[in-house]
Amino acid sequence: MYKILLLTSSLFFTITVFAGKLTGIIADDKGKPLAYASILVKENGRGTTANQEGRYLLDLNAGDYTIVVRYVGYAKQEQKVHIGNDDVHLDFKLQPQQLQLKDVVVSSNREDPAYAIIRHAIKKREEYRIALDSFTCEAYIKTFIKTRALPRKIFGQKIDSADWKQMGVDSTGKGIIYLSESLTKIAYKKPDKIKLEVISGRESGTSGYGFNFPTFIDFYSNNIQVLGGQMAPRGYVCPIADGALNFYKYHFLGSYFEDGREINRIQVIPRRKYEPLFSGTIEITEGDWRIHSLDLVLTKESQLEILDTLEIRQIHSPVTKNIWRTKDQVIYFTFKKFGIDAVGNFLNVFNNYNVTPTFKKKYFNNIIVKFDTAVNKKTIAYWDSIRPVPLEVEEIKDYKVKDSIYHYQHDSSYTKHFMDSLRHMQGKISVMNILWNGFTRSNYNPANYHSVQWQPLLKLVQYNTVEGLALNAEATFTHGFLTQKRELSFTPHVRYGFSNGHLNAWGTLSYHNRSDWPGMENNISDDASSFRVNNFSLSGGKHISQFNKDEPISPLFNSIYTLFFNHNYMKIYENYFAQLNYNGESQTGLKYAAQLLYEDRIPLENTTDFAIIKYDEQKFTPNYPYEKIDSQFTRHQAVIAKLSLEYQPGQKFAQFPDFRVPLGSKYPTFTLAYEKGIYNILGSDVDFDKWNFSIADDMNFKLAGALSYRIDVGGFLNDRSVFIQDYRHFNGNQIIFASKYLNSFQVAPYYANSTTASFYATLHAEHHFNGLLTNKIPLLKKLKWNLVAGTNAFYVDQDNNYFEVFAGFENIFKLFRVDVVGSYLNGNNGQMAVRIGLGGLFGGKMRFD
Repeated sequence: MYKILLLTSSLFFTITVFAGKLTGIIADDKGKPLAYASILVKENGRGTTANQEGRYLLDLNAGDYTIVVRYVGYAKQEQKVHIGNDDVHLDFKLQPQQLQLKDVVVSSNREDPAYAIIRHAIKKREEYRIALDSFTCEAYIKTFIKTRALPRKIFGQKIDSADWKQMGVDSTGKGIIYLSESLTKIAYKKPDKIKLEVISGRESGTSGYGFNFPTFIDFYSNNIQVLGGQMAPRGYVCPIADGALNFYKYHFLGSYFEDGREINRIQVIPRRKYEPLFSGTIEITEGDWRIHSLDLVLTKESQLEILDTLEIRQIHSPVTKNIWRTKDQVIYFTFKKFGIDAVGNFLNVFNNYNVTPTFKKKYFNNIIVKFDTAVNKKTIAYWDSIRPVPLEVEEIKDYKVKDSIYHYQHDSSYTKHFMDSLRHMQGKISVMNILWNGFTRSNYNPANYHSVQWQPLLKLVQYNTVEGLALNAEATFTHGFLTQKRELSFTPHVRYGFSNGHLNAWGTLSYHNRSDWPGMENNISDDASSFRVNNFSLSGGKHISQFNKDEPISPLFNSIYTLFFNHNYMKIYENYFAQLNYNGESQTGLKYAAQLLYEDRIPLENTTDFAIIKYDEQKFTPNYPYEKIDSQFTRHQAVIAKLSLEYQPGQKFAQFPDFRVPLGSKYPTFTLAYEKGIYNILGSDVDFDKWNFSIADDMNFKLAGALSYRIDVGGFLNDRSVFIQDYRHFNGNQIIFASKYLNSFQVAPYYANSTTASFYATLHAEHHFNGLLTNKIPLLKKLKWNLVAGTNAFYVDQDNNYFEVFAGFENIFKLFRVDVVGSYLNGNNGQMAVRIGLGGLFGGKMRFD
């Protein structure tokens, strides 16, 4: 009851604190609405932004006010207004800004006056960037995406009418597909402490939190990151960066006066195409040389990825006599690919700046984004009371329609019917589902959830010289205890080899206990140690394993090379096994894992030499690591215990009402692993101790590209009884398809250098130039192929070492990467080879199986 009274009184206060509403339309001199024009109340510094139709709304106490309206390219206009008990309507018609050219003559022998202004701005840039020791403000954020055309198929997948309707798209493919708004409090303190408190968030048609992170774009920084750097990891050169004169040309368009201050408008022109550069206009104040406003554009010729165009408009305003901050910012974008034609914008309105805040002790911690526990539970009345930008007609309709559908679907009277319809939509299981597509079936019962997932048979078919044709069948049965936040799954697997006639069957029972599932918000605190993820699994049966558990060659590629090139690179053995795994994560950045394994290891021999294409000079090799051992291993047993810890210092998090999400760190990731072969338990024949320590990181040098590296050191403390399966293997590769980057050696042999030495070291490093250098070559810059180069190496001793260097291109069709690799093995020339892998905008997030 107390909570209800508190909520009611707070809503009453919110609604009644203002005496009247001020509304109106902002248009140009011809009556055309000026979308997202900036509105400021001169007396108190509060502000808002017009919507796309030029409409604005302000809630004000009774009194007299001066309303200031600004729009890039138009003269500022002020009007006085009296607010009483009634609503007031006040329209604005802005005139195009009349620019005055300075009394100079610009000729081929004389520098454009814009350059002198830009030089002054560059000198003042750092001063303005660090002008504030700390500040707080509030940001209203609205995200809007709509389609202008949508195909019926995308990548061969049909989009049926029900999906169109759910997305909010009409029969012509037009409609709003995403709409959200949020209110976020921002706190900052030098040098780099930041905290975002998301007070409220709303997403049309869902219970989601909306897009809550302000798209802070600081044009006093040398390098500008747009939308988190996803569109261009190198970032973009700021027009007033320290070295901007090397990248841009400038043209003085004229100046005008505003509040007695002269404002210079300058056209920004990239010196070269296909460089990470803006074009457009920037306005600089005379004398103090600060940014007044800007309208800058990125296109494909700016190395913009995914999107076709992106436009940034900012208006800066004084928050004190000498401090200016961004008042509002709009990012427009267009996307036209794969038959999809979409447009959208990210609107940020910043208000209530406090440049002398005080913070509680330990206010800034490793939680940099914190969501209010009621973030997505605000009423429509609340949103109507705090929203600084009026909704447009289509936005009102989108909220009304989609929210009504959402609430209807989650109403208890509808739930059974809705669940039945979802089950019915799953359709019947067809032969095609069993053989090629696979399928998932669920009962959609939140109180007693269970599902089954089937892996398609044909995609699991393999071929090797031991089993010949090998058929696999795999399914996963899952039962969810949602009220207890637990999930139990069982995955049986059956495999049959037609040549050796061996049947293998094994299964894995997994148990997940997660404290980040809905309903756990009462257990979440600012202490990140309160968050835990714990997973257990128990596996057992009889199956096939590669000698190197990292599986350096995939069964698919081994099948291709065996059938068409007579190379049986994959070496396997059979084993009866039982394995217990535990892994957990405390989002202080610490991950931990433990494993106990029993194996009865059985050698296997080749049973077939069939190949589709036969080469007389090429014979199949024995089914064991013949490069390292002279004959097949003898059957033996092994009991092995493994422990590992992984930690990334400085980990930051976003704390949602129900769970936490890691956001990364500027520091490397450290991993320590220990493995113990336990002798004479359950007949175990192994006796060894080995360790490994690694450091890995991804470092973004912006314009200079990005460096990824991994360094490992380790060795055997005890090697009294070590079988080939337990050696330290260096992941080699002998096929044209690249193996895992930063974890393998692209032209090294698979087992020749495996070791039980007391010490070894490995290095993997690659630099992604992300357009650097290649944007100077006409064909490559048009294709947007990017240079990548690096090295892989390991060292055991002077007789066992390896070194390779590589260079190539990535982002080929946004998916592929091709490298030329040269190697040195044990101090001698190795081989030169080409490797084809996945790399680039999309390919970098995928891998070959």
